[in-house]
Amino acid sequence: MLNVNIICVGKLKEKFLTEAVKEYSKRLSAFCKLSITELDETKLPEKAGESVIASALKSESEKILARISKDSYVIAMCIEGKMYSSEDFSKLIDRVSVEGKSHVDIIIGSSFGLSDEVKKRADLRLSVSPMTFPHQLFRVMILEQVYRAFQISTGGKYHK
Repeated sequence: MLNVNIICVGKLKEKFLTEAVKEYSKRLSAFCKLSITELDETKLPEKAGESVIASALKSESEKILARISKDSYVIAMCIEGKMYSSEDFSKLIDRVSVEGKSHVDIIIGSSFGLSDEVKKRADLRLSVSPMTFPHQLFRVMILEQVYRAFQISTGGKYHK
């Protein structure tokens, strides 16, 4: 069974989002071993300069990189990443499994994104849209897409 770890900077605060995460976690338990790793977001002043942001990203990247499994296929979620259809994402998950990877780590950065170090470690830089989404909502969105990928792969009725 594939291990899928969502590594995300920041914690969920809204009850409706935590309920959605619970629901997709329950659904995914039939297909993979899911874990969600929440890392503390670096607190920044209201008007942080570029050097302060860069320092925060470096600090967050150290925490992220420490949580990535050694043999993991790493997907960094970033706006400049490649866009996949749900079907292509499903094929990617299948391919990763067939190629012998037992872990997939999906990285969701803070509101300032991900450091270059994390992006360089990634096997894939993935974007779902050129739009910007709240990071808490995005966690639900990526869980839904992982669930959809497994449904597509197994011929489930969820994906139409």
